This record gives sequence, C-alpha cells and structure tokens, in this order.
Amino acid sequence: MHHDDIYRLATELVAGKLPLESFLQQIAGAHGAQLDGVTLDLDRRRRCGYPEVIFGEGKSIPTLVQIVRRLLAERLPVLATRVSPDKADALLAEFTTGRYNPVARTFRAPAPIPDETVQLGQVAVVTAGTSDLPVAEEARETLEWMGVNVTMIHDVGVAGPHRLPRHLAALREADAIIVVAGLEGALPSVVGGYVDSPVIAVPTSVGYGASFGGIAALLGMLNSCASNVTVVNIDAGFKAGYVAGLITQRIWKGR
Repeated sequence: MHHDDIYRLATELVAGKLPLESFLQQIAGAHGAQLDGVTLDLDRRRRCGYPEVIFGEGKSIPTLVQIVRRLLAERLPVLATRVSPDKADALLAEFTTGRYNPVARTFRAPAPIPDETVQLGQVAVVTAGTSDLPVAEEARETLEWMGVNVTMIHDVGVAGPHRLPRHLAALREADAIIVVAGLEGALPSVVGGYVDSPVIAVPTSVGYGASFGGIAALLGMLNSCASNVTVVNIDAGFKAGYVAGLITQRIWKGR
C-alpha cells in the first residue's frame, strides 16, 4: 500500500469516518494479496527495498495478468523474468506501457505514478561471447528496473584477451561488475585482476559436452584466485543484477 493511501485511511479513522475494524483490515491487507493460486507480497519494497519480482515460468497468462494488474494498482514497478513470447504478447496487449525484451525474456512496466528518483550508481555487465547475451540482458533489465545505470561490454572472452584492455577505463568506473561467461568460465578472474570493485560472476550453460550445462564454468568460477570475485548460479542473470544493484545503490545512498 502506498503511503498516501495509508495517510488517507488514518485521516478517515481519526475523523471518525472509518471504523477501526475496517482500518485494521485494510492495513493488514496491505502486506499481501491472495490471488488465484498466488500469495503476492505487497510489503517487500518496504522490507527489502524493491517490490516482488515475477518468475514467469510455470505461470499461466491469466495468473500473470492478475499479478501485474495488482502490482500496478499498488503503484509498484513491474519486472517479470523468464517470460515466453506468447505470454509477453498477452501482457503487452493488456498493459500498453509495458516493454518486452525478447533476448532477456523479461517484461517490465513502470509504476503508474513513477518515483521521482534519479538513476544511481554504475554497473558494468561484461560478456565473454554473444552466446551469453540472454543472461547478460536479464541482468541489464534487472538493473534498469532498480534504477541503476548500466554499461554493456560484449564479446571480450579469454580466447581473445587483447579485446579487454580498451574497456578498462569503463570497468574501473563501475561500482560493481557482472561478468557472464560459459565454457571454462575464466573471464571473471581476468577482470577481477584489473579492478578494485566487486565482480559478480555468472556461469552460463553455453558450451560443449564437457561443460556439463554450465557446471564446469560454475566450478571454475568458484575456484577463482581473484579475491574480489563471487559467484551466482548458472544462467542467473537476474540474481547477479539484483545483487549488483543493491551494492551500488547502498554505495550511492551512503554518498
């Protein structure tokens, strides 16, 4: 529930226009909403800084429409991940302010009354190769939903290490760096050796048979000798973006 709504309810309560029981019921309902098969967390932005994110896989189109409609009714910006094209078409038809990224498979819709805030901080998203773009784009969409500036650096994998140095100035300006790589997953360690910021490594399921669907990259990143490298799960662009966003937002709010 938006603070304006809470203020209105409190004013009506004090003025005697709203019964106490009704006031308590509406305030209690502000923390969650029961939809068909879904319990929507409406209090997450107050607790965690950002609203609940919708995971699109396994949800029907009517369920997704219900969730998006309720979040927008609460004046919250919407981010849905892993949204298939058919589901995206249905959402775009229902919510004309929405935007679908077919590479990232994300759907975003701004709050009806956007927060009057400027974008804070800078995160660089680096890919080893073009096959890693879907995961990198998911991270970028997440960061932009969080209000963070993003610099994209593509196709600088360790098979051509000469491509990385020309991007070092942009990397050193970033508050956090996301490095997305498959195969042997060596790129995060290389990037980490050049910068003094946290590096969030994202292993992808890109590679031949011995990559074991990204497990080889995951284990390689977990064993990185670069002290500033940490790792999220395979293909977890959203998680990397969210963590990088929290890091940079706290840095800039502190400033």
